[in-house]
Amino acid sequence: MKVSKYKPYTILKPDTKNVNKEGISFLFFKEFIDNYTNFKDENLILDFSDNPNIGLKEILLFSQICDKHKKNGKSFVFLSKVEQIDDFPNNIIAVRTQQEAEDVIELEEIERDLGI
Repeated sequence: MKVSKYKPYTILKPDTKNVNKEGISFLFFKEFIDNYTNFKDENLILDFSDNPNIGLKEILLFSQICDKHKKNGKSFVFLSKVEQIDDFPNNIIAVRTQQEAEDVIELEEIERDLGI
């Protein structure tokens, strides 16, 4: 897993060893879960933009941890190039560009500051 820390978010991206031709492997999911305590207090962007085979099925693996993360008062955004982003459940925020991900985090930070 590649980790890039910025203020006010951290980008997590699967290593090529954790992705196969079908998309994300369970190795990345397991690595993410194993290391989640290191990121639980940070706004997160999971960057799957280099892997067009990663779709809803793979992203849904993260659904429970995504909900837990948001309840902890932090943002959890998926960066993905898949076409069916609009079909994702409401509890999952997926965008196509890093700028959109940054904008989502900024808006959510403002909402939390205002108590919305």
